[in-house]
Amino acid sequence: MQIEQKKPLPPFDLESATQKVKMAENAWNSKDAKKIAMAYTQESAWRNRNLFINGRAEIISFLEEKFAKELEYKLCKELWAFSENKIAVRFAYEWHNDKGEWFRSYGNENWEFDSNGLMQKRYASINDVAIKGSERLFLWEEDNIRPDDYPSLSTMGL
Repeated sequence: MQIEQKKPLPPFDLESATQKVKMAENAWNSKDAKKIAMAYTQESAWRNRNLFINGRAEIISFLEEKFAKELEYKLCKELWAFSENKIAVRFAYEWHNDKGEWFRSYGNENWEFDSNGLMQKRYASINDVAIKGSERLFLWEEDNIRPDDYPSLSTMGL
């Protein structure tokens, strides 16, 4: 049996923690629930807002529902802190509902990884703020991967 790994592996340093955050951002911006779920352990435990999600099957279901509701989803993550096997990030994402109403969602996540680099715990606190379409800041091309030279959350003042 092949052991699943998702490099970089802990213990994290600044470079590997930053890489892990960018990889997570890119995966979520793909909006591919099955691809995203592969970064988590089979038994991964989440708290996302008021939901408790356990295991890859529930993660996939949650993400498919999320991306069906949150249209034109674009996410920007930023490393906040890290330790040996934990990473804290802050993030913002923009999306609109099926009525065309735009939102920017702000949040923080705490991640814990197993020795194979798979996320075993994810705790997310998120708040939604209604914005006008003209206030959007995440305007990179539709391939959904934020270019490396696109401003960071800090640069954008978020």
